Amino acid sequence: MFMRSVALGLWILGFSISAAQAGTICTIVADAKSGDVLQQEGDCYRRVTPASTFKIAISLMGFDAAFLRDEHFPTLPYHPGDPDWGGAAWLEPTDAVRWFQYSVVWFSQRVTHALGEATVKRYAEAFDYGNTDLSGDPGKNNGLDRAWISSSLKISPHEQITFLKRLVNRQLPVSPHAFDMTSRISQIAQRPDGWNVHGKTGTAFPRMEDGSSDEAHGYGWFVGWATKDEHSLVFARLAQDDHAQSVPAGLRVRDVLMEQWPQLANSLMKRDD
Repeated sequence: MFMRSVALGLWILGFSISAAQAGTICTIVADAKSGDVLQQEGDCYRRVTPASTFKIAISLMGFDAAFLRDEHFPTLPYHPGDPDWGGAAWLEPTDAVRWFQYSVVWFSQRVTHALGEATVKRYAEAFDYGNTDLSGDPGKNNGLDRAWISSSLKISPHEQITFLKRLVNRQLPVSPHAFDMTSRISQIAQRPDGWNVHGKTGTAFPRMEDGSSDEAHGYGWFVGWATKDEHSLVFARLAQDDHAQSVPAGLRVRDVLMEQWPQLANSLMKRDD
Protein backbone atom coordinates (compact mmCIF):
# COMPACT_ATOMS: atom_id res chain seq x y z
CA MET A 1 0.00 0.00 0.00
CA PHE A 2 2.83 2.37 0.89
CA MET A 3 4.59 1.78 -2.44
CA ARG A 4 1.36 2.39 -4.32
CA SER A 5 0.76 5.69 -2.55
CA VAL A 6 4.30 6.86 -3.35
CA ALA A 7 3.96 5.96 -7.01
CA LEU A 8 0.50 7.54 -7.26
CA GLY A 9 1.72 10.70 -5.58
CA LEU A 10 4.56 11.06 -8.03
CA TRP A 11 2.21 10.69 -10.98
CA ILE A 12 -0.22 13.21 -9.49
CA LEU A 13 2.67 15.65 -9.29
CA GLY A 14 3.23 15.07 -12.97
CA PHE A 15 6.60 13.52 -12.27
CA SER A 16 7.60 10.32 -14.02
CA ILE A 17 11.16 9.32 -13.21
CA SER A 18 11.61 7.03 -16.19
CA ALA A 19 10.28 9.58 -18.67
CA ALA A 20 12.86 12.15 -17.62
CA GLN A 21 15.83 10.10 -18.79
CA ALA A 22 15.60 8.31 -22.12
CA GLY A 23 16.67 4.72 -21.80
CA THR A 24 16.35 4.56 -18.02
CA ILE A 25 16.62 0.94 -16.89
CA CYS A 26 16.01 1.53 -13.19
CA THR A 27 15.61 4.21 -10.56
CA ILE A 28 15.55 3.05 -6.95
CA VAL A 29 15.57 5.07 -3.73
CA ALA A 30 15.55 3.67 -0.20
CA ASP A 31 15.57 4.92 3.36
CA ALA A 32 19.09 4.18 4.55
CA LYS A 33 18.08 3.75 8.19
CA SER A 34 14.98 1.57 7.89
CA GLY A 35 15.95 -0.13 4.65
CA ASP A 36 12.50 0.54 3.19
CA VAL A 37 12.45 0.96 -0.59
CA LEU A 38 10.60 4.23 -1.18
CA GLN A 39 10.69 4.23 -4.97
CA GLN A 40 11.50 1.45 -7.40
CA GLU A 41 10.87 1.82 -11.10
CA GLY A 42 12.12 -0.40 -13.90
CA ASP A 43 14.32 -3.49 -13.92
CA CYS A 44 16.31 -2.95 -10.73
CA TYR A 45 17.65 -6.50 -10.55
CA ARG A 46 19.49 -6.41 -13.87
CA ARG A 47 23.24 -6.83 -13.39
CA VAL A 48 25.60 -4.82 -15.58
CA THR A 49 29.11 -3.43 -15.28
CA PRO A 50 29.48 -1.03 -12.32
CA ALA A 51 32.00 1.08 -14.26
CA SER A 52 33.34 3.94 -12.13
CA THR A 53 30.72 3.53 -9.41
CA PHE A 54 33.10 0.81 -8.19
CA LYS A 55 35.41 3.62 -7.10
CA ILE A 56 33.29 3.92 -3.94
CA ALA A 57 34.22 0.36 -3.03
CA ILE A 58 37.86 0.84 -4.08
CA SER A 59 38.04 3.95 -1.89
CA LEU A 60 36.84 2.02 1.15
CA MET A 61 39.41 -0.68 0.41
CA GLY A 62 42.28 1.73 -0.17
CA PHE A 63 41.71 3.80 2.95
CA ASP A 64 41.08 0.76 5.13
CA ALA A 65 44.31 -0.85 3.92
CA ALA A 66 46.17 2.47 4.48
CA PHE A 67 47.43 2.73 0.91
CA LEU A 68 45.32 5.88 0.77
CA ARG A 69 45.94 8.09 3.82
CA ASP A 70 43.81 11.19 3.31
CA GLU A 71 42.30 13.36 0.57
CA HIS A 72 45.71 14.38 -0.79
CA PHE A 73 48.16 11.63 0.14
CA PRO A 74 49.35 9.91 -1.85
CA THR A 75 49.41 12.16 -4.89
CA LEU A 76 50.43 9.92 -7.77
CA PRO A 77 51.86 10.82 -11.20
CA TYR A 78 50.54 9.76 -14.57
CA HIS A 79 52.82 7.28 -16.33
CA PRO A 80 53.01 6.89 -20.13
CA GLY A 81 50.85 3.94 -21.06
CA ASP A 82 48.28 4.60 -18.34
CA PRO A 83 44.66 4.99 -19.52
CA ASP A 84 44.33 8.51 -20.91
CA TRP A 85 40.95 8.56 -22.65
CA GLY A 86 39.62 10.90 -19.97
CA GLY A 87 41.53 13.82 -21.45
CA ALA A 88 44.02 16.30 -20.01
CA ALA A 89 42.78 15.93 -16.43
CA TRP A 90 44.01 12.34 -16.39
CA LEU A 91 47.55 13.39 -17.26
CA GLU A 92 47.96 15.45 -14.08
CA PRO A 93 49.27 14.27 -10.70
CA THR A 94 46.22 12.86 -8.95
CA ASP A 95 45.11 12.50 -5.34
CA ALA A 96 41.91 10.95 -3.98
CA VAL A 97 39.89 14.13 -4.51
CA ARG A 98 40.91 14.44 -8.18
CA TRP A 99 40.43 10.69 -8.58
CA PHE A 100 36.74 11.02 -7.83
CA GLN A 101 36.30 14.43 -9.44
CA TYR A 102 37.71 13.36 -12.80
CA SER A 103 37.04 9.61 -12.47
CA VAL A 104 40.67 8.73 -13.17
CA VAL A 105 40.89 5.06 -14.12
CA TRP A 106 44.64 4.67 -13.67
CA PHE A 107 44.41 5.84 -10.05
CA SER A 108 41.91 3.04 -9.39
CA GLN A 109 44.41 0.64 -10.93
CA ARG A 110 47.19 1.91 -8.66
CA VAL A 111 45.04 1.16 -5.63
CA THR A 112 43.96 -2.30 -6.74
CA HIS A 113 47.49 -3.32 -7.72
CA ALA A 114 48.88 -2.05 -4.41
CA LEU A 115 46.34 -4.16 -2.52
CA GLY A 116 46.69 -7.24 -4.71
CA GLU A 117 44.21 -9.66 -6.20
CA ALA A 118 43.51 -11.68 -3.06
CA THR A 119 42.87 -8.61 -0.91
CA VAL A 120 40.61 -6.87 -3.43
CA LYS A 121 38.65 -10.11 -3.84
CA ARG A 122 38.33 -10.47 -0.07
CA TYR A 123 36.95 -6.95 0.26
CA ALA A 124 34.50 -7.41 -2.63
CA GLU A 125 33.17 -10.58 -1.03
CA ALA A 126 32.93 -8.92 2.40
CA PHE A 127 31.02 -6.04 0.79
CA ASP A 128 28.81 -8.58 -1.05
CA TYR A 129 29.42 -6.41 -4.10
CA GLY A 130 27.36 -7.74 -6.99
CA ASN A 131 28.68 -11.02 -8.37
CA THR A 132 32.11 -10.33 -6.75
CA ASP A 133 33.83 -11.60 -9.92
CA LEU A 134 37.14 -9.77 -10.26
CA SER A 135 38.72 -12.15 -12.76
CA GLY A 136 38.58 -9.67 -15.65
CA ASP A 137 38.47 -10.62 -19.31
CA PRO A 138 38.79 -14.37 -19.96
CA GLY A 139 42.41 -15.39 -20.43
CA LYS A 140 43.83 -11.87 -20.09
CA ASN A 141 44.69 -11.74 -16.37
CA ASN A 142 43.53 -8.11 -16.20
CA GLY A 143 41.09 -8.19 -13.29
CA LEU A 144 42.99 -5.58 -11.28
CA ASP A 145 42.97 -3.27 -14.31
CA ARG A 146 39.41 -3.49 -15.56
CA ALA A 147 37.20 -6.15 -13.95
CA TRP A 148 34.74 -3.34 -13.19
CA ILE A 149 34.82 -1.83 -16.72
CA SER A 150 32.63 -3.83 -19.11
CA SER A 151 34.21 -7.04 -17.87
CA SER A 152 33.57 -9.73 -15.24
CA LEU A 153 32.27 -7.68 -12.29
CA LYS A 154 28.55 -6.96 -12.47
CA ILE A 155 26.04 -5.42 -10.10
CA SER A 156 22.36 -4.50 -10.15
CA PRO A 157 20.82 -1.22 -8.99
CA HIS A 158 19.17 -3.08 -6.11
CA GLU A 159 22.55 -4.48 -5.06
CA GLN A 160 24.04 -0.99 -5.32
CA ILE A 161 21.62 0.42 -2.75
CA THR A 162 22.10 -2.59 -0.46
CA PHE A 163 25.84 -1.87 -0.51
CA LEU A 164 25.24 1.86 0.00
CA LYS A 165 22.92 1.26 2.97
CA ARG A 166 25.69 -0.68 4.66
CA LEU A 167 28.10 2.15 3.88
CA VAL A 168 25.83 4.87 5.28
CA ASN A 169 25.15 2.80 8.42
CA ARG A 170 28.84 1.91 8.76
CA GLN A 171 28.11 -1.80 8.61
CA LEU A 172 30.90 -2.70 6.18
CA PRO A 173 34.09 -4.27 7.58
CA VAL A 174 36.35 -1.23 7.20
CA SER A 175 37.78 1.36 9.57
CA PRO A 176 36.00 4.56 10.65
CA HIS A 177 38.71 6.46 8.76
CA ALA A 178 37.79 4.65 5.54
CA PHE A 179 34.16 5.68 5.96
CA ASP A 180 35.14 9.28 6.77
CA MET A 181 37.49 9.71 3.82
CA THR A 182 35.15 8.06 1.32
CA SER A 183 32.37 10.37 2.46
CA ARG A 184 34.60 13.42 1.99
CA ILE A 185 35.86 12.64 -1.49
CA SER A 186 32.45 11.52 -2.77
CA GLN A 187 30.57 14.71 -1.88
CA ILE A 188 28.74 16.03 -4.93
CA ALA A 189 26.89 19.03 -3.56
CA GLN A 190 25.54 20.77 -0.49
CA ARG A 191 22.24 21.76 -2.05
CA PRO A 192 20.30 24.96 -1.22
CA ASP A 193 17.37 22.79 -0.12
CA GLY A 194 19.52 21.28 2.64
CA TRP A 195 20.35 17.92 1.07
CA ASN A 196 24.02 16.93 1.25
CA VAL A 197 24.58 14.61 -1.71
CA HIS A 198 27.39 12.07 -2.10
CA GLY A 199 27.80 9.79 -5.06
CA LYS A 200 29.64 8.55 -8.10
CA THR A 201 28.85 8.41 -11.77
CA GLY A 202 29.82 5.57 -14.07
CA THR A 203 29.92 5.16 -17.84
CA ALA A 204 30.86 2.06 -19.81
CA PHE A 205 29.97 0.34 -23.05
CA PRO A 206 28.72 -3.21 -23.54
CA ARG A 207 31.06 -5.61 -25.30
CA MET A 208 30.12 -6.97 -28.70
CA GLU A 209 30.88 -10.54 -29.78
CA ASP A 210 34.22 -9.53 -31.30
CA GLY A 211 35.27 -7.86 -28.03
CA SER A 212 34.90 -4.29 -29.29
CA SER A 213 32.85 -1.68 -27.45
CA ASP A 214 29.26 -0.98 -28.46
CA GLU A 215 29.52 2.80 -28.20
CA ALA A 216 25.94 3.31 -29.38
CA HIS A 217 24.51 1.67 -26.26
CA GLY A 218 26.54 3.02 -23.36
CA TYR A 219 25.48 2.43 -19.77
CA GLY A 220 25.19 5.38 -17.41
CA TRP A 221 25.10 5.10 -13.62
CA PHE A 222 24.63 7.55 -10.81
CA VAL A 223 24.61 6.06 -7.32
CA GLY A 224 25.02 7.51 -3.87
CA TRP A 225 23.38 8.81 -0.75
CA ALA A 226 21.89 12.06 0.50
CA THR A 227 21.36 13.35 4.01
CA LYS A 228 19.19 16.12 5.42
CA ASP A 229 18.58 16.58 9.13
CA GLU A 230 17.67 13.10 10.41
CA HIS A 231 16.89 11.72 6.96
CA SER A 232 19.27 9.57 4.89
CA LEU A 233 18.39 8.24 1.45
CA VAL A 234 20.38 5.92 -0.80
CA PHE A 235 19.74 5.94 -4.53
CA ALA A 236 20.78 4.35 -7.80
CA ARG A 237 19.82 5.14 -11.35
CA LEU A 238 20.93 3.10 -14.35
CA ALA A 239 20.28 4.10 -17.96
CA GLN A 240 21.36 2.91 -21.38
CA ASP A 241 21.67 4.97 -24.54
CA ASP A 242 20.10 3.98 -27.84
CA HIS A 243 22.62 5.93 -29.92
CA ALA A 244 26.10 7.38 -29.50
CA GLN A 245 26.33 10.56 -27.42
CA SER A 246 29.09 13.12 -26.96
CA VAL A 247 28.53 13.57 -23.20
CA PRO A 248 29.22 10.48 -21.06
CA ALA A 249 26.03 8.71 -20.03
CA GLY A 250 26.85 8.78 -16.33
CA LEU A 251 27.20 12.57 -16.29
CA ARG A 252 23.86 12.98 -18.06
CA VAL A 253 22.16 10.57 -15.64
CA ARG A 254 23.59 12.50 -12.68
CA ASP A 255 22.51 15.88 -14.03
CA VAL A 256 18.94 14.74 -14.71
CA LEU A 257 18.55 13.10 -11.31
CA MET A 258 19.95 16.12 -9.50
CA GLU A 259 17.55 18.37 -11.38
CA GLN A 260 14.69 16.13 -10.26
CA TRP A 261 15.98 15.66 -6.72
CA PRO A 262 14.06 18.39 -4.83
CA GLN A 263 10.67 17.23 -6.05
CA LEU A 264 11.51 13.55 -5.72
CA ALA A 265 13.02 13.78 -2.23
CA ASN A 266 10.29 16.05 -0.87
CA SER A 267 7.58 13.74 -2.20
CA LEU A 268 9.18 10.69 -0.65
CA MET A 269 9.78 12.38 2.68
CA LYS A 270 6.18 13.58 2.96
CA ARG A 271 4.91 10.06 2.40
CA ASP A 272 7.42 8.63 4.84
CA ASP A 273 6.29 10.91 7.70
